[in-house]
Amino acid sequence: MILFFSVSNGYAFDKDSAKFVSTVQVTPDPDNAGLKLPAGFGALVVANGLGKARHITVSAQGDIYVKLDNLYNGYGIYFLRDSKGDGKADVQIGFGNYTGTGISIKNDYLYATSNTEVFRYKLDAIGHVSNPSNPEKIVTGLIARHEHEAKAITLDNAGNIYVVIGAYSNGCQVDDRAVGSPGINPCPILNQAGGIWQFKANKLNQTYTDGTRYATGLRNVVGLDWNTDVNALFVMQHGRDQLHDLYPNLYDEKQSAELPAECLYHLKQGDDCGWPYIYYDQLQHKKIIAPEYGGDGKKTGGENAIDPVFAFPGHLAPDGLLFYTGTMFPERYRHGAFIAFHGSWNRAPEPQKGYLVAFVPFKDGKPSGDWEIFADGFAGEAVVKSPGNAKHRPCGLAQGPDGSLYVSDDAGGTIYRIIYTGK
Repeated sequence: MILFFSVSNGYAFDKDSAKFVSTVQVTPDPDNAGLKLPAGFGALVVANGLGKARHITVSAQGDIYVKLDNLYNGYGIYFLRDSKGDGKADVQIGFGNYTGTGISIKNDYLYATSNTEVFRYKLDAIGHVSNPSNPEKIVTGLIARHEHEAKAITLDNAGNIYVVIGAYSNGCQVDDRAVGSPGINPCPILNQAGGIWQFKANKLNQTYTDGTRYATGLRNVVGLDWNTDVNALFVMQHGRDQLHDLYPNLYDEKQSAELPAECLYHLKQGDDCGWPYIYYDQLQHKKIIAPEYGGDGKKTGGENAIDPVFAFPGHLAPDGLLFYTGTMFPERYRHGAFIAFHGSWNRAPEPQKGYLVAFVPFKDGKPSGDWEIFADGFAGEAVVKSPGNAKHRPCGLAQGPDGSLYVSDDAGGTIYRIIYTGK
């Protein structure tokens, strides 16, 4: 016998499965919200006009929390609720007076970040924040120097939170982004940035000295997720820029547009991914010594650096990563990785790419096939000449309690919901 505890947003609590389940049939927008999707999938706009909507998370009750990188009506976080069960967020409540990127729900707490701090809010029995004006400060004093400063986060099942601290540099040159400037060796940036730091999720007012540098050699990560199948951290790295601009004698413009790879890494504590000393070339399938450190585009290096588990074309800008654990989507999508590609500025004179959600199938915690475009059409133009021309740019990913996939957009401030209808 199934007993439900009723709620008013189209979900109810199934005591047999101990999960919230949908009680209504959400239908896609007539035009699938402007998206191109595989057969059987549909999409709808949940909300729009929210400004720079970065990462998102969805509660067990189906409510959405959105982190904003600019204040919208004076707030940096928005709570979105569908009170009618039609898939549209007719309730929108802002709180928090700081901007940023990271947001996640774990063990009855909502975690959110600014560019220098990590906060948490207690959630009540129906998944609502109980202390919106008085969050607890978990981590403080993190470096933010106006380049790669987004503090994306994820949490494991052992009470730890993982915080991205991006490198405030392109290649750790003596003069950042200066033609021919050599790299500093050893790179001092890696002492407090260019990696993933682990902190306790329930300890207040932590600083660098309380945390552990979990992994290093990562120029910039925005998309990351904890893979529960293998109980491990996975991250998507933004590859370095301007190979041709800075070293025109070594790289032509096409090489600079396509290299280096945007890499998916499976991280263990103590791993080094090699930045700034090397980069991964997806065409040669090799770790190549960076030109700042004596490389010529062919010399290999990074013997102590790990290899990526998957490599994408360069300058797609991966900003979201999510391992799908739901049952709404067909079997082939289960346990696989969705990646939100934001689109990059550093592909000229080649056409812009990205502005899509990709999918990589996984089996036993490892990629089991090639990548494919899952959702496209966000940019609104067949050919994007400049990132500023894109109407929408995918950023964050989240999974709803019914298995829906949510996508945020930090250009138009739209929140999308992708569902499987089988039609």
